[in-house]
Amino acid sequence: MELSTVWFCLIAVLWMGYFVLEGFDFGVGMLLPVLARDERERRVMINTIGPIWDGNEVWVLTAGGATFAAFPEWYATLFSGFYLPLFFILIALIVRGVAFEYRHQRPGATWAGWWDRAVIIGSFVPALLWGVAFANIVYGVPIGADKDFSGNLLTLLHPFGILGGLVTLALFLTHGAMFVALKTEGDIRHRARALAVRLGMAAAVLAVVFLVWTQVHTGDLGSGILFVLGALALLGGLVAASFGREGWGFLGTFVCLLLAVAGLFVALFPDVMPSTTDPAYSLTTTNASATGYTLKVMTIIAAIFAPAVVVYQAWTYWVFRKRIAVHHLPTEELEHEGHTDHTGIQPDPGGVVS
Repeated sequence: MELSTVWFCLIAVLWMGYFVLEGFDFGVGMLLPVLARDERERRVMINTIGPIWDGNEVWVLTAGGATFAAFPEWYATLFSGFYLPLFFILIALIVRGVAFEYRHQRPGATWAGWWDRAVIIGSFVPALLWGVAFANIVYGVPIGADKDFSGNLLTLLHPFGILGGLVTLALFLTHGAMFVALKTEGDIRHRARALAVRLGMAAAVLAVVFLVWTQVHTGDLGSGILFVLGALALLGGLVAASFGREGWGFLGTFVCLLLAVAGLFVALFPDVMPSTTDPAYSLTTTNASATGYTLKVMTIIAAIFAPAVVVYQAWTYWVFRKRIAVHHLPTEELEHEGHTDHTGIQPDPGGVVS
């Protein structure tokens, strides 16, 4: 197998990891005003992802860096043509990260409320736009003979692109609700589980339409098998959640996202960005890749450091595997500082309360 094909597969794996891990982060953030009934439940939801959300974002940074090094032509065309959507995603991720860190720095409902809105918007924008971006990558965009993108922002907002955004949005919401149900106790757990099943049914309809459309447009036998298995995993997860098995439910949404993203990359290969102007202008794993020497050096580096990163992140998830609930939170008032928030609860100290 050529190294350019190997790196196409590795980049696919990085995006698969990003979608299945950051996907439930986005879902939790978007569901903050839906599932939480008061400040203490909002803190519980944020604490479920407190120790892991920033580690999950490493996957997209690594995917971007790997694309830049392994496929510079792909990177240049992608980041120039998708500049505005990627810029909006970057700003949203920055605002979201700042919100997680600043939310607990001052007491008061107003302060926390504004940062909660930042978390919600910062989760919604990437959840929608990543789907739009990937739908356009698979469907194809106008690329000329000079390998430059010749469209604009509206070029990306066609029905297939918008449907792709709605699919990732719905799947991330379902994935996030499953995660909250898996990681919490009490009333919020039951509300999250019931909501996950309802959201999952809507996500299943959107996903099936999108994946069938993708299969008809550019798919092959391999992508079709992956899409069918992904749909079955989602349905199996919803059935399990409806019987109170949150672990199996979360596994179902996890595998669904994993297989769906894998299927998109299989449908895309050997192209990395198809051209709707002329198929001859499409970027492929061959004409968009770096030199053989660069790929060899990258392969050695990846073989050394990638396993260590995976092991460390797995260890993080293991350490913070227990459920949390409202009764785990501190309840001391800050009377000695002369102020309290509207619930009289000490501001969230950040991270997960064990």
